[in-house]
Amino acid sequence: MNEKEAILQLKNGSHEAFSFLYQQYWNAMYNFTRLYINSIDDSKEIVQQVFIKLWESRALLKEDENFKGFLFIITRNIVFNSFKRSFNENSYKISALRAFSETNIEAFYEIEEDIYANELKEYLQLLINALPPRQKEIFLLSREENLSYQEIADKLGISIKTVEHSISKSLKYLKSNVKLMFIFFAFC
Repeated sequence: MNEKEAILQLKNGSHEAFSFLYQQYWNAMYNFTRLYINSIDDSKEIVQQVFIKLWESRALLKEDENFKGFLFIITRNIVFNSFKRSFNENSYKISALRAFSETNIEAFYEIEEDIYANELKEYLQLLINALPPRQKEIFLLSREENLSYQEIADKLGISIKTVEHSISKSLKYLKSNVKLMFIFFAFC
Protein backbone atom coordinates (compact mmCIF):
# COMPACT_ATOMS: atom_id res chain seq x y z
CA MET A 1 0.00 0.00 0.00
CA ASN A 2 1.33 3.44 -0.85
CA GLU A 3 0.55 6.74 0.87
CA LYS A 4 -2.09 7.93 -1.63
CA GLU A 5 -3.94 4.62 -1.46
CA ALA A 6 -3.77 4.70 2.33
CA ILE A 7 -5.18 8.24 2.44
CA LEU A 8 -8.06 7.28 0.14
CA GLN A 9 -8.84 4.23 2.25
CA LEU A 10 -8.49 6.21 5.48
CA LYS A 11 -11.06 8.71 4.21
CA ASN A 12 -13.44 5.75 3.98
CA GLY A 13 -12.70 4.68 7.56
CA SER A 14 -10.12 1.94 6.93
CA HIS A 15 -8.39 0.90 10.13
CA GLU A 16 -5.74 -0.91 8.09
CA ALA A 17 -4.88 2.32 6.24
CA PHE A 18 -4.77 4.20 9.54
CA SER A 19 -2.35 1.59 10.96
CA PHE A 20 -0.19 1.87 7.84
CA LEU A 21 0.04 5.68 8.15
CA TYR A 22 0.58 5.43 11.91
CA GLN A 23 3.54 3.09 11.40
CA GLN A 24 4.91 5.24 8.57
CA TYR A 25 4.83 8.55 10.47
CA TRP A 26 4.88 7.83 14.20
CA ASN A 27 8.68 8.19 14.53
CA ALA A 28 8.81 11.42 12.51
CA MET A 29 6.06 13.01 14.62
CA TYR A 30 7.68 11.78 17.84
CA ASN A 31 11.09 13.18 16.88
CA PHE A 32 9.53 16.50 15.90
CA THR A 33 7.68 16.66 19.23
CA ARG A 34 10.88 15.93 21.15
CA LEU A 35 12.38 19.13 19.72
CA TYR A 36 9.89 21.05 21.87
CA ILE A 37 8.92 18.70 24.72
CA ASN A 38 11.45 17.32 27.19
CA SER A 39 9.29 14.58 28.66
CA ILE A 40 9.23 11.30 26.75
CA ASP A 41 5.77 10.43 28.12
CA ASP A 42 4.38 13.86 27.20
CA SER A 43 5.86 13.53 23.71
CA LYS A 44 4.25 10.12 23.24
CA GLU A 45 0.93 11.50 24.49
CA ILE A 46 1.12 14.36 21.99
CA VAL A 47 1.83 11.95 19.12
CA GLN A 48 -1.21 9.91 20.20
CA GLN A 49 -3.28 13.10 20.11
CA VAL A 50 -1.97 13.81 16.60
CA PHE A 51 -3.20 10.48 15.31
CA ILE A 52 -6.53 10.83 17.12
CA LYS A 53 -6.92 14.20 15.40
CA LEU A 54 -5.97 12.57 12.09
CA TRP A 55 -8.68 9.94 12.54
CA GLU A 56 -11.25 12.56 13.52
CA SER A 57 -10.46 14.75 10.50
CA ARG A 58 -9.90 11.96 7.97
CA ALA A 59 -12.81 13.11 5.79
CA LEU A 60 -10.96 16.39 5.12
CA LEU A 61 -7.83 14.70 3.75
CA LYS A 62 -6.80 15.22 0.14
CA GLU A 63 -4.59 12.56 -1.38
CA ASP A 64 -2.86 15.10 -3.66
CA GLU A 65 -1.73 17.39 -0.84
CA ASN A 66 1.33 17.09 1.38
CA PHE A 67 0.23 14.56 3.99
CA LYS A 68 3.42 14.76 6.02
CA GLY A 69 3.09 18.56 6.15
CA PHE A 70 -0.49 18.15 7.34
CA LEU A 71 0.71 15.90 10.19
CA PHE A 72 3.44 18.39 11.13
CA ILE A 73 0.87 21.20 11.31
CA ILE A 74 -1.36 19.13 13.60
CA THR A 75 1.66 18.24 15.75
CA ARG A 76 2.84 21.85 15.96
CA ASN A 77 -0.63 23.01 16.99
CA ILE A 78 -0.93 20.39 19.71
CA VAL A 79 2.58 21.22 21.01
CA PHE A 80 1.76 24.94 21.14
CA ASN A 81 -1.54 24.18 22.85
CA SER A 82 0.35 22.19 25.48
CA PHE A 83 2.68 25.19 25.99
CA LYS A 84 -0.38 27.39 26.28
CA ARG A 85 -1.96 25.02 28.83
CA SER A 86 1.26 24.92 30.85
CA PHE A 87 1.50 28.69 30.71
CA ASN A 88 -2.13 29.01 31.88
CA GLU A 89 -1.51 26.60 34.77
CA ASN A 90 1.38 28.77 35.95
CA SER A 91 -0.81 31.85 35.68
CA TYR A 92 -3.52 30.19 37.77
CA LYS A 93 -0.95 29.25 40.41
CA ILE A 94 0.20 32.85 40.58
CA SER A 95 -3.41 34.04 40.88
CA ALA A 96 -4.03 31.63 43.74
CA LEU A 97 -0.89 32.79 45.53
CA ARG A 98 -1.88 36.40 45.02
CA ALA A 99 -5.35 35.81 46.46
CA PHE A 100 -3.86 33.98 49.42
CA SER A 101 -1.72 36.88 50.54
CA GLU A 102 -2.57 40.37 49.34
CA THR A 103 0.18 41.78 51.56
CA ASN A 104 2.95 40.32 49.44
CA ILE A 105 1.67 41.37 46.02
CA GLU A 106 5.00 42.83 44.87
CA ALA A 107 6.73 39.56 45.64
CA PHE A 108 4.13 37.66 43.61
CA TYR A 109 4.59 39.99 40.65
CA GLU A 110 8.28 39.17 40.77
CA ILE A 111 7.47 35.45 40.88
CA GLU A 112 5.11 35.83 37.93
CA GLU A 113 7.73 37.75 35.95
CA ASP A 114 10.28 35.07 36.80
CA ILE A 115 7.91 32.37 35.55
CA TYR A 116 7.30 34.24 32.28
CA ALA A 117 11.04 34.84 31.89
CA ASN A 118 11.82 31.17 32.54
CA GLU A 119 9.12 30.02 30.12
CA LEU A 120 10.53 32.33 27.45
CA LYS A 121 14.11 31.22 28.17
CA GLU A 122 13.12 27.52 27.89
CA TYR A 123 11.21 28.17 24.68
CA LEU A 124 14.15 30.09 23.17
CA GLN A 125 16.49 27.24 24.08
CA LEU A 126 14.17 24.78 22.32
CA LEU A 127 14.17 27.02 19.25
CA ILE A 128 17.97 27.35 19.29
CA ASN A 129 18.31 23.57 19.63
CA ALA A 130 16.06 23.16 16.57
CA LEU A 131 18.41 25.20 14.35
CA PRO A 132 20.50 23.26 11.82
CA PRO A 133 23.79 22.21 13.51
CA ARG A 134 26.12 24.63 11.67
CA GLN A 135 23.69 27.54 12.04
CA LYS A 136 23.32 26.74 15.75
CA GLU A 137 27.11 26.62 16.18
CA ILE A 138 27.53 30.02 14.53
CA PHE A 139 24.69 31.53 16.54
CA LEU A 140 26.05 30.23 19.86
CA LEU A 141 29.57 31.46 19.07
CA SER A 142 28.09 34.90 18.49
CA ARG A 143 25.68 35.02 21.42
CA GLU A 144 27.24 32.85 24.12
CA GLU A 145 30.94 33.33 23.44
CA ASN A 146 30.48 36.92 22.23
CA LEU A 147 32.74 36.40 19.23
CA SER A 148 32.63 38.95 16.43
CA TYR A 149 31.56 37.86 12.96
CA GLN A 150 35.18 38.03 11.83
CA GLU A 151 36.32 35.88 14.77
CA ILE A 152 33.65 33.30 14.00
CA ALA A 153 34.58 33.28 10.32
CA ASP A 154 38.27 32.79 11.20
CA LYS A 155 37.53 30.09 13.78
CA LEU A 156 35.28 28.07 11.44
CA GLY A 157 37.17 28.78 8.21
CA ILE A 158 34.18 30.36 6.48
CA SER A 159 33.48 33.76 4.99
CA ILE A 160 32.18 36.64 7.07
CA LYS A 161 29.20 36.84 4.68
CA THR A 162 28.31 33.24 5.58
CA VAL A 163 28.40 34.17 9.26
CA GLU A 164 26.24 37.26 8.68
CA HIS A 165 23.73 35.26 6.64
CA SER A 166 23.56 32.48 9.24
CA ILE A 167 23.06 34.90 12.15
CA SER A 168 20.41 36.78 10.18
CA LYS A 169 18.51 33.56 9.41
CA SER A 170 18.75 32.46 13.04
CA LEU A 171 17.44 35.76 14.37
CA LYS A 172 14.61 35.84 11.84
CA TYR A 173 13.61 32.28 12.82
CA LEU A 174 13.75 33.05 16.54
CA LYS A 175 11.83 36.32 16.23
CA SER A 176 9.03 34.80 14.16
CA ASN A 177 8.62 31.88 16.56
CA VAL A 178 8.71 34.08 19.66
CA LYS A 179 6.05 36.31 18.10
CA LEU A 180 3.98 33.19 17.47
CA MET A 181 4.36 32.18 21.12
CA PHE A 182 3.17 35.61 22.30
CA ILE A 183 0.19 35.42 19.96
CA PHE A 184 -0.80 32.08 21.49
CA PHE A 185 -0.37 33.43 25.02
CA ALA A 186 -2.38 36.55 24.20
CA PHE A 187 -5.44 34.37 23.63
CA CYS A 188 -5.13 32.61 26.99
